[in-house]
Amino acid sequence: MLSTDPCPCGTGESYGRCCKPLHEGQRQAETAQELMRSRYSAYAVGDLDYVWRTWHPRTRPSSLTPDTETQWVGLEVVDTVAGGRDDDTGEVEFLAHYRAGRRSGTLHERSRFAVRARRWFYLDGEVD
Repeated sequence: MLSTDPCPCGTGESYGRCCKPLHEGQRQAETAQELMRSRYSAYAVGDLDYVWRTWHPRTRPSSLTPDTETQWVGLEVVDTVAGGRDDDTGEVEFLAHYRAGRRSGTLHERSRFAVRARRWFYLDGEVD
């Protein structure tokens, strides 16, 4: 993905101004929603290392397996509870749209996030 392409997370910014700096470690997510959006973008561009690094050490798997069949095609944030710059925890509910082969679908999840060592991490999520 080019830096000038629209960011997959749906903010309307270019990838180079939005999620790419987080993926490359140039800065950290300031809110739970920003982390969730950047993790979605990481799945969309195939950056599983970023997904793993931003997963809370207590709940993350030992490794992640690439899914080359799934193409993430759109993100809608439904609800955000806390997760701001001054919070220690937050929740973000979202719809992540995908295509897998000839099928299309939507992942509906409410994700939980927590701050550890002054950084936001993904804890876990409930999938509908």
